[in-house]
Amino acid sequence: MKKAASAKKAASAKKAASAKKAASKAGASKSTASKASGSKTSASKASGSKASAAKASAAEKAAKGAAVKKAPAAKKVAVAPKKATARLKGTAPAKAVVHPQGDESPTALVRRARRINRELAEVFPYAHPELDFENPFQLVVATVLSAQTTDLRVNQTTPSLFAKYPTPEDLAAANPEEVEEILRPCGFFRAKTKSVIGLSKALVEEFGGEVPGRLEDLVKLPGVGRKTAFVVLGNAFGRPGITVDTHFQRLVRRWRWTAETDPDKIEAAVGALFPKSDWTDLSHHVIWHGRRICHARKPACGACPIAPLCPAYGEGETDPEKAKKLLKYEKGGFPGQRLKPPQAYLDAGGTPAPPLGAG
Repeated sequence: MKKAASAKKAASAKKAASAKKAASKAGASKSTASKASGSKTSASKASGSKASAAKASAAEKAAKGAAVKKAPAAKKVAVAPKKATARLKGTAPAKAVVHPQGDESPTALVRRARRINRELAEVFPYAHPELDFENPFQLVVATVLSAQTTDLRVNQTTPSLFAKYPTPEDLAAANPEEVEEILRPCGFFRAKTKSVIGLSKALVEEFGGEVPGRLEDLVKLPGVGRKTAFVVLGNAFGRPGITVDTHFQRLVRRWRWTAETDPDKIEAAVGALFPKSDWTDLSHHVIWHGRRICHARKPACGACPIAPLCPAYGEGETDPEKAKKLLKYEKGGFPGQRLKPPQAYLDAGGTPAPPLGAG
């Protein structure tokens, strides 16, 4: 009995030992598999990291290459000289360069605009209306006739007209055909004949033969608009006004005083930049500069004394010698537009225009 029990115990001990060994082998196998799996994961992560770094490096190189290829060549921009390169006789070029921006403040705009006017006053101290006249009646008639023609042609035509019809009463009673013949050199002579006879009749019938000194009365006359009215008010009555002709419109837009295109809006915008007392002389300065230097098609930028203040510098000829050849009237050494200019103009070296048919 004792031997049988002992045999059972020994068998049981052997089974337990075998089970422990099997369990131990299984655990070792699992541990090895786990380590192998971990190794594979680490290797995978390392491989992914290297691939990402390589891709990033390649993308960076491609971006740099593209930037080098796409970089455009720098454009040459015309820059106004610090002082006018071609000085004109009797001019004082601007002392410093102003670079107006699109976001120029109202205060900066006012300062720049007034400085341009001061510079022009030094260039054209003798500026005056370029129509010959001796009284308000002659000035209003001459201004109406100046539409679509030059002041010179009007000045060459009006001596005959005023010699035959010196007063509003005379012109109001004139034979239209005779007036047309006198005004033929001015162009649009039939329409202009109708206007000057009509305004003469209105002066006789409504204002006792006198030219009125108020804007609201002047614009009622046939052929008289705000531009003509301000010419008469400013130069015959000494009442300030802004004359917005084609030269004035062109220059104030080039100088970025306003972007308006309607004459009445231009008048309001520019008028807000200056004291009212400056308006008449300002008109003369701008118009004279437009006729002599800052032309519509070929501005003489290289001979412009206010080039450092102009945001449109470079639109015209910038070479000083070539620009000098573009100057007109007395700036180019040629006669002016008036047959009987003011003495100040003659003292400044200006030459009177020849009468009709001379030369």
